[in-house]
Amino acid sequence: MQFEYLVITYTDKNLKDDLMVKYRLRDTPIAVKWTQRVLLAQQQGYGIDDPGRFYGFGSLEQQTESALKDINSTINYINRWYSIDYRLQSVYDQDTLNRLHHVFEIEHGLLDSKDFDSDYKKHLCNLNLQVHRCESVARGANPRHVITYFGLPKTETLDDNDYEYFEPTITFGTVYINYAEIGKTLFDLAMDNDSYIEPAAFQPFCHYSADFVVRFWNNKNCNLHDQLYQYYNQHQEFFESLGYTWSNLSRSIGSIPVADLDYSGDILKDLETRQFVKAVHFS
Repeated sequence: MQFEYLVITYTDKNLKDDLMVKYRLRDTPIAVKWTQRVLLAQQQGYGIDDPGRFYGFGSLEQQTESALKDINSTINYINRWYSIDYRLQSVYDQDTLNRLHHVFEIEHGLLDSKDFDSDYKKHLCNLNLQVHRCESVARGANPRHVITYFGLPKTETLDDNDYEYFEPTITFGTVYINYAEIGKTLFDLAMDNDSYIEPAAFQPFCHYSADFVVRFWNNKNCNLHDQLYQYYNQHQEFFESLGYTWSNLSRSIGSIPVADLDYSGDILKDLETRQFVKAVHFS
């Protein structure tokens, strides 16, 4: 492998108190391909679109209040173009979150499929992010941060061999390739019980990009396959009408890890005041 580490420089809101953290890259073909996508994004001038996209820090009350305020503010902006005559009253209202995510799906379109007013597109993308932020708070507010490179074309798809590296387990401090599709996976449908989604918006993990997420919690997900198999069986007609079998879908349960935390300090404590990504590079 060309590089040994992913190195992320975190900093404070004043961009002065830097913390450099290493993540040891995994020696897998998909980790190499993902590294190449990150380097390409940087070489082509794509910046991190939201360096402060951190989840799960601060009190649950603070996170809940902020999530509700932000999503309803975005709805107000979207109403300049598309009428949404309701607001989110609780982060635990999954049905309304599903409705709002459906607005994003139908108005934004699927992956790289629409080109329209940039302000509208920006607010639609924010709506999507804020739906997921509310879901994150409602499901325990597990700490993590996400790096995305807005505008980078999502052209790369997983090879058959890449599916070997999906893991249902979540490991503290591990870097995972972020879901790059517009839509929902089998896991999302099962978790959300989404009755609004259009068939075309069911999108199993296929494309990958430079985008990634660093998760700071552990979850063995021991029963995940069984839970998703049960959901699949209950909706088998829907999935088969789209050409998917359990054999297809079970290959992409979980996420693809590409690097693991290599840090001797208390990373959660050290990130409390440094929730801004200043730089990403490899060494």
